[in-house]
Amino acid sequence: MPKITAIETTIPAGIMTNLVLIRVHTNAGIIGCGETYYTPHAIQALVHDWMAERLIGAEATDIESHWRFLYERCSAFGAPGAEMRALSAIDVALWDILGQECGKPVWQLLGGAVQKQVPIYNTCGGPGYGAVKQSSAEVASHPGWPGYGDEGAPGPLQDNWSSIHAAGDLAEEFVKEGIAGMKVWPFDRYAHRNGGLRMSATDIEAGMKPLREIRERVGNQIEIMIEGHAFFELPAALRLAEALREIQPFWLEDVLRVDSFSTLADFRRQSGMPIAASEMLLGRNAYLSLLQSQAADYIMVDPTWAGGISETRRIIEMAQAFNVPATMHDCTGPLTLFSGLHCASASANVVFQETVRAHIRTFYDRLIDRQPVIENGKIIPPNDPGLGTALLPELFTPGQDQYRKTEL
Repeated sequence: MPKITAIETTIPAGIMTNLVLIRVHTNAGIIGCGETYYTPHAIQALVHDWMAERLIGAEATDIESHWRFLYERCSAFGAPGAEMRALSAIDVALWDILGQECGKPVWQLLGGAVQKQVPIYNTCGGPGYGAVKQSSAEVASHPGWPGYGDEGAPGPLQDNWSSIHAAGDLAEEFVKEGIAGMKVWPFDRYAHRNGGLRMSATDIEAGMKPLREIRERVGNQIEIMIEGHAFFELPAALRLAEALREIQPFWLEDVLRVDSFSTLADFRRQSGMPIAASEMLLGRNAYLSLLQSQAADYIMVDPTWAGGISETRRIIEMAQAFNVPATMHDCTGPLTLFSGLHCASASANVVFQETVRAHIRTFYDRLIDRQPVIENGKIIPPNDPGLGTALLPELFTPGQDQYRKTEL
């Protein structure tokens, strides 16, 4: 069995600077790839200064043993947090190695393809959606979470701008591509005004305008998912939910913070709306509490945050015991998408794989050697061994400020 000989990390400057990319090398010449996102320098420190000592020289395919050991050490630090995200990236890379060693795609190692094609919805961000702002001037001029309140500017694949100012045209594009749903956040800019404490009738009417335009243009040919980015307090969220009833959203996602499951459960009961939550949860214990609280109709899981492929499959199957479908989160790098796709393909309990077409079509080819295959609104699990794609070697250049390597 292959043994781990080195771990490399890099932050892809000039592409998506909230990402940290990982390659795990083995003595068999197999290289496993992983990623996670946000606080990338902290992730690098955790991987090289803390996790590498366990992994270097160990059997790469002892995935569950490594997961358990690293998780238990994370727990001693009060994880989840950056520790769980670092563990997630490592876990994804180890599954990639196992698949390559066995000559099989990860979805086959997880039990085979229950879904040979997975329906997608498109999150309506632009090419830079979710990117970390690099200067204090940028932050000052765009209040709110990095990248999320910005409308961007008109132009090709500027779907955030179009979702506000040309929503009908955008919906028609998605329908022509066979995409089942579109996720939008037309109320974020109003939440920023008062910390989500209040939604005025004027603000609600303005936010409803693009949503009504979608329904008027394409009717019910596409589902509408409402993203809240956890910007709202309960009274404002309830008023918003009442207004949204007319457009029949597929779900309301993270309208509230997920730090109080009882409040989220109250919101679900009082609003009578389908609730999705939340990629911000890390690890199965958090999802178990969410499910036991009956606070969500759909669970949103991010494999590069929640604990890697290992933990994601446990979370998905646990949710099935509660009759709650899962949906796979993706809004950053390509390996998050590929990891979620493998988990979705191997499960009967995944309803959607999230995609961001502006990311796929603008910078994914600068990071990976094989692109995701999407046909008529469905994403096709790859048949190549492992994840079915690999990070470009030229991203990992010794001497770069953002590059680190630990080896035997």
